[in-house]
Amino acid sequence: MKSLLFIATYMFASTAVIASQELEWRDVDSKQVTKKIKEGVYQTVTSALVMQDGKPIYEAYFNGADSETLHDTRSVTKTVMSMAVGAAIERGALPDQYVKVAPYFPAYRSLTEGDPRKENIVVEDLLTMSNPLECDDWNNFSRGNEERMYLVEDPVNFFWSLPLRDYPTWMKPPAEQPHGRAFSYCTAGVQTLGMMLSQVISQPVTSFVDEEIFAPAEISAFKWQYSGSGVPSLGGGLLLTTSSLAKLAELQRNGGQVGGHTVYSTEWSRASVTPKASIPPHDKWLYGYLWWLQQYEVGGQKYTVAAMSGNGGNKVWILPDFNLTVVLTKTDYGRRGMHDAAQAFFDDEIVARLR
Repeated sequence: MKSLLFIATYMFASTAVIASQELEWRDVDSKQVTKKIKEGVYQTVTSALVMQDGKPIYEAYFNGADSETLHDTRSVTKTVMSMAVGAAIERGALPDQYVKVAPYFPAYRSLTEGDPRKENIVVEDLLTMSNPLECDDWNNFSRGNEERMYLVEDPVNFFWSLPLRDYPTWMKPPAEQPHGRAFSYCTAGVQTLGMMLSQVISQPVTSFVDEEIFAPAEISAFKWQYSGSGVPSLGGGLLLTTSSLAKLAELQRNGGQVGGHTVYSTEWSRASVTPKASIPPHDKWLYGYLWWLQQYEVGGQKYTVAAMSGNGGNKVWILPDFNLTVVLTKTDYGRRGMHDAAQAFFDDEIVARLR
């Protein structure tokens, strides 16, 4: 396949980018990438898909997977809840992302009433992983660690029962951090956000996503996972095919539009990938509305990639300046270096071929 040259104009994080871009990808590149994946250079890859202008230029499956395999990409699908918030706002069911969350859970008033910090948690706090509760999936000792949530019947009760975070002198409080937020990776917050949406739209959030996001994007192969008590897993675990993951990325890349249908507004699309929090100690990454953001460099110029990310090293990248969507699915759950291997794939196989 010959190099593809095009002129890209895209609004990313409220900044206009107009430049001549080139992705160099030939048949020999496909063979080289396939060889490296089969050799295990990027650990246990099950699929890789590279799309240019919405069309696949490389698609391959490994380790028993094929185009119909439903991949468990774990937290990659947290981003679906961000899209669902945008869709709810687009339909007028939710005024904006600054709405307080607690009033939608009157059954838990005894856990929130009287504490202004809990009462004042808004949707944006959950979208940006910066709510004030002690909830940290990256800390095995955290009261709010997701593994503790999975052991109880009521995840919403679990969330509102959490104590408030403290900031000892070796930790910077929100006011001293970039964007005025203290990032703390909290699956329980995303689960609560999804359960709130069910109240907002007066239907299960799973069916809302099916009807308002998946159907317009022509995503028909998927599987929601549920707890033993029948609660849907909304913070990760939604199973999707590789092409379906790419369709979600393409929906975002195209500003929430698909087939002449508006799933969510261009404004929401832009807001979603605008930095809202930094991620210490990983200073190379920023966070939007359940989107990971990172800068990369091509020819001395810096660009920003938006990514969906999940345990196992699963990634979906959007490079708007190059009109690219890239999907990498893996099964290295909990394995050391799983995300580093995925980053190496992005750096060595994608960025290295950009001109």
